[in-house]
Amino acid sequence: KLIHSAYKDYIENNLERKMYNDFPYVFIIQGDYMKFGTKLICNSGSKDPHTGALSLPIYQASTFHQEDVDNMGEFDYSRSGNPTRKGLEETIALLEGGTYGYAFASGMAAISSVLLTFAAGDHLLVCKDIYGGTYRACTTQLKDHGIEATFVDTENLEEIRKNIKTNTKGLYLETPSNPLLKITDLKGAINIAKEFNLITMVDNSFLSPYLQRPLELGADIVIHSATKFIGGHSDVIGGLVVVNERSLAKKIYRIQNTVGAVLGPQDSWLLLRGLKTLKVRMDYQQSSADKLARWLSDHKAVTEVFYTGLESHPNRDIHYSQASGAGAVLSFKMESESFTKAFLKELTLPAVAVSLGGIETIVSYPVKMSHASIPEAERLKLGVTSNLVRVSLGLEDIEDIIEDFNNAFNKAYEIISKK
Repeated sequence: KLIHSAYKDYIENNLERKMYNDFPYVFIIQGDYMKFGTKLICNSGSKDPHTGALSLPIYQASTFHQEDVDNMGEFDYSRSGNPTRKGLEETIALLEGGTYGYAFASGMAAISSVLLTFAAGDHLLVCKDIYGGTYRACTTQLKDHGIEATFVDTENLEEIRKNIKTNTKGLYLETPSNPLLKITDLKGAINIAKEFNLITMVDNSFLSPYLQRPLELGADIVIHSATKFIGGHSDVIGGLVVVNERSLAKKIYRIQNTVGAVLGPQDSWLLLRGLKTLKVRMDYQQSSADKLARWLSDHKAVTEVFYTGLESHPNRDIHYSQASGAGAVLSFKMESESFTKAFLKELTLPAVAVSLGGIETIVSYPVKMSHASIPEAERLKLGVTSNLVRVSLGLEDIEDIIEDFNNAFNKAYEIISKK
């Protein structure tokens, strides 16, 4: 019973090990009893099996010597497979409760590669509240390949059902959504998808496998911008994909190997390093996010706060039925665009920047950053307005962040009053 189906596949066809990145047997068994924090430390990417070094080496090599050309080794060319990248791919698969993991050069490379597993004439349902880059991919790249995408309000499961066509092949979800933290009932959406034989894809970047594991809820594919919480230090760009089903794995590997948008060994090592502290970072960052969200909720300068940890969040119960925490990202709105921009200029401790999930607090302005590629009319329908900011909490003392926010609010009032 302990033998994983992927390992059975490996026994039956040893030559497919490289293509499918099957787990070594020992790690399959370990994954059955270890808690998440231990999995972060004790996995196939945690140490060098040859020397015992407590860091997997960076195999900075493009090609590998073959002792026997009639029996090629596991690695031949780093686009097709690299030992450092393999360690990362096995690790993320283990953490997500999946079987096959793949590392890409960016989150968008991972997202685009998954979307390109569909063919011309296929139709996809995509949640309305998605990252701007995903929206751009669906409205340009997919369209150019003859793949149709319909954006639906996945908070309402009936919207999913009524928009399914005879050629609908996939359902793309992001929960919590970016940047308004809207929640999709994953189990309910996945059940509808299974009823119509749709492939369910979930962007899990906001929560990471520590707080949410969509594959365990029945999803087919989980995607990460590993640049965010998995890397955790704002020093690496990367994307990750995890699947369970073998035919899907084969499609994704074929695209990864053919297109060549693979993660290099140096960046693979950086993500392996970042993963080791994922739990402790997110525990602290999540605690800070909760404190900031509650403080903002009581501040006169704030008109609305979006955070799944607040009791006022309309779908809080659904979120906690499928995730173990609220995460470290929140958004809030202020009274006007001019006040919002004045506030952003007066911040001194946080970085005002794109991205999220780093050790530093990052404040983003979605209409000019993450969602700039979405047409204004569509942004307004979604509620992504010019008075909205998104905050990803870092590792600073939250009291200092709150004080800095308060000072920025006060200075913004002074600036606006003088106009």
